Amino acid sequence: MVVKVQSAPRQTDKSSSRRLLLIIGKDMRIIVFGFRPQTKQRRVIFDALSRCTKPARIWDLYAFTCGPSKFSNPNPKVRLLNEYFRLLGKGFHCASMRMIEDGSFTLSNDLLRISDTNSNYTTCQSYPFALIVPKNISDEEVIQASTFRARCRIPVVSWCHPAGTGAVLARSSQPLVGLMMNMRSNADEKLVAALCTQLVNGKSSRRKLYIADARPRKNALANGAMGGGSESSSNYFQSEIVFFGIDNIHAMRESFARLRDYLDTHGAASSDGMSSFLRHGGWTWGGRNLSSMSASVSTLGDSGWLIHVQSVLAGSAWIAARVALESASVLVHCSDGWDRTSQLVSLANLMLDPYYRTFTGFQALVEKDWLAFGHPFSDRVGMPSISGTSFELTRQSSTGSFSSSPMRQSSGSLTPQASNSSHAQTNYSPIFLQWVDCVSQLLRMYPFAFEFSSTFLVDFLDCVLSCRFGNFLCNSEKERLQCGVYEACGCLWAYLADVRSSEGSSHAHYNLFYDPLKHNGRVLPPAAALAPTLWPQFHLRWACPSESQAGELEAESRHMAIKFSELQKAKEAAEKKAKEYSMAMETLNAELRNEKQVSSSAMNLAKRASKESAAIKRAIQSLGCRVNFTSSVNCSFDFESNPTETPQKYMHSPPRRNSDGTMGPEDKSDLSVSITVVSEDVVSSSPLGRVCETLCPLRNGGCRWPDAACAQLGSQFVGLKANFDAFDRLSIYDGYFQSE
Repeated sequence: MVVKVQSAPRQTDKSSSRRLLLIIGKDMRIIVFGFRPQTKQRRVIFDALSRCTKPARIWDLYAFTCGPSKFSNPNPKVRLLNEYFRLLGKGFHCASMRMIEDGSFTLSNDLLRISDTNSNYTTCQSYPFALIVPKNISDEEVIQASTFRARCRIPVVSWCHPAGTGAVLARSSQPLVGLMMNMRSNADEKLVAALCTQLVNGKSSRRKLYIADARPRKNALANGAMGGGSESSSNYFQSEIVFFGIDNIHAMRESFARLRDYLDTHGAASSDGMSSFLRHGGWTWGGRNLSSMSASVSTLGDSGWLIHVQSVLAGSAWIAARVALESASVLVHCSDGWDRTSQLVSLANLMLDPYYRTFTGFQALVEKDWLAFGHPFSDRVGMPSISGTSFELTRQSSTGSFSSSPMRQSSGSLTPQASNSSHAQTNYSPIFLQWVDCVSQLLRMYPFAFEFSSTFLVDFLDCVLSCRFGNFLCNSEKERLQCGVYEACGCLWAYLADVRSSEGSSHAHYNLFYDPLKHNGRVLPPAAALAPTLWPQFHLRWACPSESQAGELEAESRHMAIKFSELQKAKEAAEKKAKEYSMAMETLNAELRNEKQVSSSAMNLAKRASKESAAIKRAIQSLGCRVNFTSSVNCSFDFESNPTETPQKYMHSPPRRNSDGTMGPEDKSDLSVSITVVSEDVVSSSPLGRVCETLCPLRNGGCRWPDAACAQLGSQFVGLKANFDAFDRLSIYDGYFQSE
């Protein structure tokens, strides 16, 4: 909007009026640029911005002109079928493009089936290619029923409990009952009645049906003049019709404009730097007048935005309660069935099904109830559609003036130079933004029930409005296929998933307090809890930057969680190392025990060898020989018959033991035995010698050792285990033992 500021009374004649350029953002941001007078800069920039923000053709949007994106956009038809399979309890099936091409996706359960009657978008151009309808309704009846609903948007199933009571949540547009409210359709009544079928012990019966009309009653009656209207409970068996009184898109647009103007006027920093009541350190806050302060706060209520949010929340909670508590089926519609209907149905789904409160489920919910079922995003968000029309976003709906704040009026009024299109001629309305606002209210009420955070919702909305991705372009699934959006544009979901993967579960998109076990079922907020407040992360981020940081506590908690995660990893690493040390200690202890056993065995063998050596020594000494064990490869024997004579030494090499157990001559030993023959008196003086004298029968005839039997007897006496064959091979002769 090109505007100029009139000179205030206090301005001198020499001061020239400023030329301003006002930019109103769809994300509630307002920017005002000032230009020097008598220049053409303002008009040049205005024209350039107009070409970029409101191109005549959809293919001139940034999503098409930016070139190939690394975030590829797979065909969402496959994801829609997978969600249908999950709802029908056929989650073990996996959809594919081949299944879509050959038409083999028409699965069914006991009550519902997937119909391909709209595969070419001939039944309804704004509906998806596949629809969930009652199993006992044929495709011919579906086509017949479509003629009785506005824009052929027949009643179809949006949600049914995957393994529950069989109650369904359906959606449609208004019936074409005419001015006299007396038009009927047998096919439509049969289709709606089939939504109430339930199986009890194998037999079908009827359940209660609620028809939820999102409009005020008077609006529904007024639509009768154009052929629309609402159902009559007498025509739909066991049904009850409820009007929610939610206003239309024009009322939402005006409310949003008033809210935006209120925030810009009373925020901490307004768009032109002149309107804030908090400027100059706060000394002019509220104009020093309590009534002025109260008036500024009441302006928020006058905008009506929070009242509309509460109406949508209350209607959604009512629908979810009917399905969850009464096992009743609910049919929701408004006029065309793509604005208020999408809000109510998707919020009710969010309350009923915990799957939709996860990242993957939230994507499936948006793609099903908003994109597939034809919410006109191009018209509502203000993008050029396939027909080439665009819009102009107005500053304020009622007067079109820049502001009505007393601070601005005191300094000068802003008068528009270029008029905008009237609201009756534009379809812009923040319907989807209002729905995300409702989701943020539920997230505030149930902080443990959602996997995603409020930061994710803000980034998600920014991506929707940025024209960077193609997911939310055009008005229907059919138009997106015609424009080639899926092949030419990047995917918002892939981008957000890539952003989250950079930091894992510590990313700001993850809700730190998410506990899937705490709210693993439905959430039904009572009426007292449905009191909404401004969404600070989105509404206040431009007007009140410091106050919008309601997520500071969450950010601090996230920082603590990251530190805790790091400490947890350090603890796990320390525990792993301690376990390794413990295993090493056990291994060393086992080796030490083995060493002790080997040492003990060696000690026992040494003791045994010592005992045997002592026994051999005593046995040889008993025979009158002196024995000396040395560490040598040969055995040394010293014999002497007279102590005065020099001992005679004989070396003996032990024979080598072959592999068959025999002894070979080349075998070496590390033990040497030195044997010295002592005199008979020495032998006689030893205890063993006296035993020998007593036992030997040949004592008088001279000792004949080792041929005598006393050698063997002496060895047995001292416990000697001797190898007598070895002794026999010793070169010992009788001449060695000289007589006295």
